[in-house]
Amino acid sequence: MTERLAMTLATWFYSGYVPAAPGTAGSVLAWAMAWLVVHRLGVPAWALGIAALALTPVAVKTSEFAATRLGSRDPSVVVIDEVVGQWIALAAASNSWPQWIAALVLFRVLDIAKPLGIRRLEALAGGKGVVADDIGAGACAMIGVAAVRWLGF
Repeated sequence: MTERLAMTLATWFYSGYVPAAPGTAGSVLAWAMAWLVVHRLGVPAWALGIAALALTPVAVKTSEFAATRLGSRDPSVVVIDEVVGQWIALAAASNSWPQWIAALVLFRVLDIAKPLGIRRLEALAGGKGVVADDIGAGACAMIGVAAVRWLGF
């Protein structure tokens, strides 16, 4: 993988360079891309979980590359981990707007607050630590979205 491609993916097509709240910018871009895939191409939302699973090794590798290149354990410009987590959260959503909004909001809140032991996942070495906490936040948000769906919203 070339350096340029690795940084493009790590910053999720440069959305990580948004000056304020780059993690939210990466999540919103991931959310919008997912919306197009599900609502315009007709792909089922659960397939986003498979896409997140497939993207995870790339996220770990590019996050680690970017962290080394930028001299930071978890640089704020690296947002591919938010993409993985956001797609996991969305995997439980139906075509309902409230569920899609819940997935975005729940994931961001959980990713920022890092409750339920999610913060401990950051201690994993290298890119694994960068991505693991977002997988944890995404999984918790997915449970929340499933609850919203079960409640009929």
